[in-house]
Amino acid sequence: MGNRLGFRASRRVRRSSAIALPLAVVAVVTAALVSCVGPKSEQSAQSVVAGFVQALNDRDAESAAALTSYPNAAEDAISQMFDGLDPEESRWSVAQFMELNADSGFFTVDAAWNFGDGKDWSYYTDGGVRKLSVGWRISWDPSLLAPDLGNGGTLRYERTDAAPPQVFDGTGAPLLAEQTINAIVLDPATMPDPGATTDRVAKALEPVAPLVTADSMRQQLAEKPGEKVTAVLLRDQDYQYLEKDLAGIPGVVVDKQPKLITTDRRISTPLLDPLRTVWQENRDATAGWAVNIVDHDGTRHQQAGYQGPPGPDIKSTLDSRMQLAAENAVVSAGTPSTIVAIRPSTGAIVFAAQNNQAIEQGPITFTGLYPAGSSLDLVRRAAAAQAGVAPDRVSDSDLERAGRQLGLGLHYEMPGLDPETAILTSSQSNVDQVMKSKNGTTAQVSPFGLAMVAASVARGSAPMPMIVEGQQATANNVEEPLPPNVIDQLRTAMRDDVQQGNASLLKGHPDLVGMAAGSDTDRWFYGYRGDLAFAVFVADADGGDRAVKMTDMLMKELAKPAEK
Repeated sequence: MGNRLGFRASRRVRRSSAIALPLAVVAVVTAALVSCVGPKSEQSAQSVVAGFVQALNDRDAESAAALTSYPNAAEDAISQMFDGLDPEESRWSVAQFMELNADSGFFTVDAAWNFGDGKDWSYYTDGGVRKLSVGWRISWDPSLLAPDLGNGGTLRYERTDAAPPQVFDGTGAPLLAEQTINAIVLDPATMPDPGATTDRVAKALEPVAPLVTADSMRQQLAEKPGEKVTAVLLRDQDYQYLEKDLAGIPGVVVDKQPKLITTDRRISTPLLDPLRTVWQENRDATAGWAVNIVDHDGTRHQQAGYQGPPGPDIKSTLDSRMQLAAENAVVSAGTPSTIVAIRPSTGAIVFAAQNNQAIEQGPITFTGLYPAGSSLDLVRRAAAAQAGVAPDRVSDSDLERAGRQLGLGLHYEMPGLDPETAILTSSQSNVDQVMKSKNGTTAQVSPFGLAMVAASVARGSAPMPMIVEGQQATANNVEEPLPPNVIDQLRTAMRDDVQQGNASLLKGHPDLVGMAAGSDTDRWFYGYRGDLAFAVFVADADGGDRAVKMTDMLMKELAKPAEK
């Protein structure tokens, strides 16, 4: 792939060498090149053919075209060929030359194109060369470039795909499907009265997108003067309902785009983009290719390549019912909040929910690192038990080791998702990531990281997470599990915190154990119940028990029967 970016830019520029040569040598080399390639009348028929082929190898459309009987048409066709095929490599060579008489000759050329591993196209073409008043010239015909290429036809390298794979949730129900999305775009260049246009668009969108107001659209236009902006993305069924009202509004353009979206529009999770990445990688791995000659009317004539086979369907680990329950719970706070859950037995991430305030900050469930505060007390307790010291005497190396035993501080690599877990000590952090406090470096954890802690305590060892069945993460520096007696101590501490500690509000939920924690105004709860481990995070909480209350709501939502 290394040469592809330079092809178009070099069509009109010959390749040059950076080697310094004596002036006399340069003069000789230059004269030789002019005699072989330049359009001089004293050239021979054979040198013109050789020059034409060399210019094609240099991807120099202008020089190649200058050696033909119709330079303008030839340059356009040659430029389009290299632009449309955009190969990794191409090679042309003269296979045969015959001088028919004093004024004409015949030649054949071999061409070989490579578009990547196993994607090769080779053929030969033939043509004629004639002696004109300006000297020898190749008789221009598009078929010199490729067999069957006629006037006005174009050459295209195109990807071929079979039907896209389906994406299911953990229960086997459809989760994501490729559908047409209608982008409602505002174009200032065709909008004589922005105020009138945005008023009409807002009124038309109100039944399905009431949050897209005239003021919000005018603000978008003001922030990007003269640029097109997207007002809203509509599913096909919504667009069809609004199409009549949107038609004819000055400055409104509808851009139809295929997109992988949820079959249930209620589902909103930071897992969607990672699953889309997995889906796209699936398609890329099974994609085929084709070289097509495209006629004026769009008819394609395949010259090489093959149809890509369908890729395997994707079964995600997300549980749609539990996801909706988490979404109902996470919106109970008015500040950035998230809930994420893992099955300790398998490492499957079964749901991840963020409220609107968190969504505005990005996928904080997996990438947000926040001051750990007392959320690391359990990790310190594990480190202290192994080292035989008090928790406040634990060394950095012991803390890091206990963290890795509980799933913190490991870099998990899995298809589609690259999560953060924690920065426990300054030795784990780059200089620009270190947070300083009065006592030195402040440890940081992510919501996902604390869910891993809960899952590790429940399981007795750190599971390898996954978002797609059969595609578990890998990690370096994995530690041996904590000793069973230490795991028992941690479970007891979590049980006590729910039964008689800071999380006692939750003691009415049978078998639920966990730890409430905080840092400044941020609040955490992480724990497990059966084969479900989870973490709840509320930033800038309006109460010390906000994460515990959200956990209580989560348990109640999960207990509700599934909607039919």
